[in-house]
Amino acid sequence: MALIDLSGKGALVVGAGQGIGRATACLLSAAGAHTIVLDRHRDRAEGGACEIREAGGMAAVLVSDLTSGSDVSSVIAEADRLSHGLDILVNITGSATWGPLLELEEADWDRDFSVTLDQHVVVGRAAAAMWIESGRPGALCEVASISGVFGSAFHGAYGAAKAGLISFVRSAAEEWWPSGIRVNAVVPGSVLTPRIEETLMKDPSRQQPAEMLRRMALPEDVAGPIAYLVSDLSKKVTGQAIVIDGGTTTRFPYALV
Repeated sequence: MALIDLSGKGALVVGAGQGIGRATACLLSAAGAHTIVLDRHRDRAEGGACEIREAGGMAAVLVSDLTSGSDVSSVIAEADRLSHGLDILVNITGSATWGPLLELEEADWDRDFSVTLDQHVVVGRAAAAMWIESGRPGALCEVASISGVFGSAFHGAYGAAKAGLISFVRSAAEEWWPSGIRVNAVVPGSVLTPRIEETLMKDPSRQQPAEMLRRMALPEDVAGPIAYLVSDLSKKVTGQAIVIDGGTTTRFPYALV
């Protein structure tokens, strides 16, 4: 028997076309979930679903930009239909504009908050409303960032939005637990996603300092804790933000010797 068993569960992964989202969708499917791969890019969504099917899993595709005025409740309802009952929601999407705070345009700030916080809240509320109305439990996992825990110089809008997302997780967990809805977050450090790979190719000097575990995280390193948080193994875990940073934040910040 699989340790993490999601057989018979329906899972929607928002931002599942690449990186952490794709790794998560594949892992949830491998654990038995009927997985809905949602991305705003059709080719990425189809690629993720194809990978799942080639591995013997069940996957369906949704293409939507949930920040562009989409009817989010309809998207959630369609995910519920395609998965034969939605039990799990994972949301990965984010947008980071790099630059000094005094040079960020209002449009940059608005975009980062729209993608990184507002959309997560709207989608999470829509899923929770559906679960509560139908009398069903649910598990919601948000992907935050270590940028929302520390100061986030030169990507301040992103950091502030991720801090807000962690706060949303704690508030939603407290409000929705009577309905059987668990809400948690993972808080990754630097992860070798396609976006980070592209950044490092352009500017290798932005490579992060060595972590205690001596390598940058891969998307699969984040997908594992997500799978735990949406499974019954964590049925007494809610309102938590689990840091996945290779031990970086564990280090004592002062040099005493």
